[in-house]
Parts: sequence; C-alpha cells; structure tokens
Amino acid sequence: MIGIGEKGACFKLILNCDTQYMKRVLLKTERISSYAKFPLNLSVIKNFKELILHPNVTYIVGENGMGKSTLLEGIAIGLGFNPEGGTLNYNFSSYDSHSNLDEYLRIAKGPYKPDNSFFFRAETFYNVASYVEDLDRIPKAGPKIVDSFGGRSLHEQSHGESFFAAFMHRFEGNGLYILDEPEAALSPIRQMSLLSRIHELVNQGCQFIISTHSPIIMAYPAAKIIQLTEEGMEETRLEDTDHYAVMKQFFDNRGRLLYHLFE
Repeated sequence: MIGIGEKGACFKLILNCDTQYMKRVLLKTERISSYAKFPLNLSVIKNFKELILHPNVTYIVGENGMGKSTLLEGIAIGLGFNPEGGTLNYNFSSYDSHSNLDEYLRIAKGPYKPDNSFFFRAETFYNVASYVEDLDRIPKAGPKIVDSFGGRSLHEQSHGESFFAAFMHRFEGNGLYILDEPEAALSPIRQMSLLSRIHELVNQGCQFIISTHSPIIMAYPAAKIIQLTEEGMEETRLEDTDHYAVMKQFFDNRGRLLYHLFE
C-alpha cells in the first residue's frame, strides 16, 4: 500500500493483515453484575463496544480520566504482561495498583504469535529500568539484559533517552507492542523520530496499540484512532480529535486564546 503525504510525497505502508497478532477486544458482560465500582464504572466500560484493532497501529485517545491507561493495562495483563511493563518474562512489582479489568476482557488473537513483545508504560518505565539492573547484578552466563536496550544503563540516560533506547533497541520486527503515553518524556523532534521508528517496525511485521495525548504521535497514516469520551468510544480522524483541535486553535490564534485563559 502506498500512502500520499500532504505535499504529494509517497511512502510505503504495509498492511500485515495475515499476521495481525490481536484482532479485537470484547467485554465479558456475563461476568458483570454491577457497574458501580472501578474500573467497571468507567464510561468506556459501561458503554463498551467491540474494539476492533487495526493490523498495524491502533490509537486510544481521550481526555484524562476517560480510562485509556486502564484499558491498555487490562489488555496487557490479559495477554500476560507484567502490570508495570516490560516483556512477557518480566515478573516484578514495585507497587500493586493495577485494576482487575483484565478479568472482564476477552481478547481475540490472530493465527500467528509475535516473535517479540513489550508493554511500555511511561509512568513505570523507571521501575522496569531498575528491574533490568537488578537482574544484571545476578552472575550468569550470556549477555546482560541491558545489552538488548543498547548496552548503556537506562538510569544513566535522560528520561527521554532511556525511552528511546527501548524503542530503538528492544523493539524488533514481528512484534506486538503496547505503548501507554510514550510521548511523556519525548520532545517534538523525538516524537517524530518515534513515528519513523513505528513505520520502520510496521514494515517489519509489527502491530502497535498506543495510548497518547500527542497529535504528532497519533498522526501515523492509515491508523485507526479510537476516542474515549463520557459516551463511550468511537472511531474518529486525527483532525476530529479534541487534542488536534485544541492544539490547532492554540497555534492559529494564540493571543486570543491566552486572553480568554488569563482574563
């Protein structure tokens, strides 16, 4: 598939439909007796629709409190990931704060298994870095785990550099990657670099599910954008997201907006 940019430039997009690792997420309504308590009281759960995932990139977006991270966390735990992030083999807990949403989600997988996988959570990546260092202190034969992140201690890099070390070195082809707010420590230039890396990995047979507030990161062509609101979830376009509209309004007429904000 060939994509056309705003200025007519062409770029290659590959839809890896035959190797889609996750196809859809459904709610086990038969297990729910009440929606009164968290996380079942979230609007996205009370108004849950079948979440059909794009074979390449699916974005989950929405305002704070809409349940984006909780939904991604539930999906990740349902797949066997550690709640704080990492690979399927990571087994640690710094603070047990995850919800039990995974117990109510039914995940439909594709016919193939990914060769690689990673659950990236911006808010707990420090804990992942500490876990990697703890494991590497244990004498063992073979390479250190940090080598799969580029060989340099994640704690000896800036927040953004350590994020990017995971994206560039730990993420490989034929992988399933769940990213929760990866833009948290990334400059706009780095966010665009992440888009480039996502494109590179998509063309190597990868599938991404990404929760983000960044209009830059959610700009990947031909992706599916699911916006969470008080009414539930709906598919939308980048230009119709609240994030894009607010940023465009700010930069198109910054003075007027600041006037009303400060009045």
